[in-house]
Amino acid sequence: MKSITINGSQRESVGKKATKALRNAGQVPCVLYGGDKPVHFSAPELAFSKLVYTANAHTVVIELDNGTTLNAVLQDIQFHPVTDRILHVDFYQLFEDKEIALNIPVNLVGNSRGVKNGGVLRRNNRKLRVKALPANLPDFIEIDITPLKIGDKVYVGELPKEGYHFLHTDNTVVCQIKTSRTAIADEDEDEEEGAEAEAAAETTSAEE
Repeated sequence: MKSITINGSQRESVGKKATKALRNAGQVPCVLYGGDKPVHFSAPELAFSKLVYTANAHTVVIELDNGTTLNAVLQDIQFHPVTDRILHVDFYQLFEDKEIALNIPVNLVGNSRGVKNGGVLRRNNRKLRVKALPANLPDFIEIDITPLKIGDKVYVGELPKEGYHFLHTDNTVVCQIKTSRTAIADEDEDEEEGAEAEAAAETTSAEE
């Protein structure tokens, strides 16, 4: 999984006055949990743009001004209700030998046969929660929807698990092709070819 580096400054004072002063200076107060004790630090608001305003999943490398480097994932973020400015960010520390749960985006590739025949693609889950060691976390989960016909569904239980496992039941629907008023018959190609061959044979027999 790709990582984003955030350069921060460790902070000793965590009171309301200190927090307000940080925000006025364009800094975002942050807390890192998961270690021996919480680590309080701040970082420029612009440093979070690639982490927050994206659908992709990332891990984070936090580099503090005291020389400390910590690996983490974004756990929670608070926005101002009016201005949408970032008010506070919580991180959770990663350890190489400890599994972590994370929401991973689902990427659909290919052109569904059912959609070509007038069906409608419905994305039931745009992200799936997986659990794995940090090194095994995928950037995304890719699903080829090319063979899907009208009425077909993709279940979590059908997806490959490469070094991670899903925190969903096997019958959770990821996506499906639903019918519509404009949909046409979506028969198997083999059946269509068989019908064409049968019709050709009947025509030949009639001519003889």
